[in-house]
Amino acid sequence: MTDHRARAIAAPAPTTLPPISVQPIPVRAVLPWLLLVALLALVTMYFVGAEQGATSLVNGTAVHEWTHDGRHLLGFPCH
Repeated sequence: MTDHRARAIAAPAPTTLPPISVQPIPVRAVLPWLLLVALLALVTMYFVGAEQGATSLVNGTAVHEWTHDGRHLLGFPCH
């Protein structure tokens, strides 16, 4: 019988990694993106939730039909 320990490959010596420095993101860099996302969210919520009837921006029922299931998922009444 052979000794399995003799055939084991030696593990490489552990290396030390340099410390990770995390730089904070300034608010001035994030604010324009946050405003853009908020505007897109409001426009999306309008088309899903209120695009029909007196406040309709698009004639017909095409937008309503495309967003119909989303309206029910978000709890907007439409019938």
